[in-house]
Amino acid sequence: MKKITVLLLLLTTGLLCTNAQEKASFDRAFQKANNGKSRVEIPPLKELLHIMLAITKAGLSNDDMVNQSGTYYQDVLKHFKPYANEPIIKTFDSLLNVSLYNYIFISGNAMSYDLSGARLKRNPNYIFPARGVGNMVIKTNPLDTYKKDIEAFAKKSLFWGFYSQHKSYYKKIIADYKSGADLDRQWKWLEKNFKTSINSYLILCSPLINGLNYTTDFKDKGFWQIVMVLPTLDHDPKLSAIQNELFNTRVMFSEIDHNYVSMPSDANKTALDSVFKNRAAWVNEKADGTYAYPNPIKVFNEYMTFGTFLLYCQDNYNKALYAETRNNVISLMIARGFPKMELFVSCLEQAKSELPDKKIDDLYPYLLELLSR
Repeated sequence: MKKITVLLLLLTTGLLCTNAQEKASFDRAFQKANNGKSRVEIPPLKELLHIMLAITKAGLSNDDMVNQSGTYYQDVLKHFKPYANEPIIKTFDSLLNVSLYNYIFISGNAMSYDLSGARLKRNPNYIFPARGVGNMVIKTNPLDTYKKDIEAFAKKSLFWGFYSQHKSYYKKIIADYKSGADLDRQWKWLEKNFKTSINSYLILCSPLINGLNYTTDFKDKGFWQIVMVLPTLDHDPKLSAIQNELFNTRVMFSEIDHNYVSMPSDANKTALDSVFKNRAAWVNEKADGTYAYPNPIKVFNEYMTFGTFLLYCQDNYNKALYAETRNNVISLMIARGFPKMELFVSCLEQAKSELPDKKIDDLYPYLLELLSR
């Protein structure tokens, strides 16, 4: 299994928190081409940047930032490590030494350009997609700053030859995502069960991504797109095919359902604050990473995110698999510092059972009442 770090928890809860209107521009053509659709991609420029970051000294020494297992990583080292002393690689290394958030600022802004031959051409739809992480905000897109250096590296390192040689592998990863986690099924269920409606989903993947994965969104002209930057799917040989599917589905589902859970939470904030005001009762404050959930609404949303995943499993898997997944999720949440997950799940199941025709948004008042008893 891939490692989960404190930094991952920061990225999956803090995210690229900037004004979405400044990050993207969705014209009619873009909206028509993407509305109601999901895509999984391994874009050439983004893969080039992941490779460049992987061969920095910081990347070579951090197997949580870079997935260093498997044949693909060895192929990357064989082809690109001879170029590790190029000035741009040393520059990227110095930026990573200042802050690992620069990993996001460099790779996350790949969307603002397309790699055409050895030239970076401005993308008309993504303007400045990765401008802030947590409390750190940058004013200049690093791809604007290092555009010529990246172009020179792509040409000198014969990147396109490497990318072309691995196209079949990239296609396999994309096909694996579609069969092994089924984003469209999750999306359809969420849209049916919540009042929130999202126009488009985009998964940007790389075989080199490990612990540093995250989700962000773009809104422009009434069009809402969710973008997830994720590693390849996990295939644990100790698990059955369906158990691996459930694991990979949970990883993805618990990312995307934040977008559906948060709106009704905001609408019920007063009641939610009252029920979750005693943080110590709901959070084991000694557990690593729980500082990322400092207030009632963030604590509730984390419970609800995983609780909603269980409702999804209840609707899509048999009773035995649901019971197994329920126990696994409760154990996981308790280990992460959420000791009342059993109570939360039981109350959520009761609310859903007694109000089966209600949207999940409309379960919140009754759920909070049950939790306060």
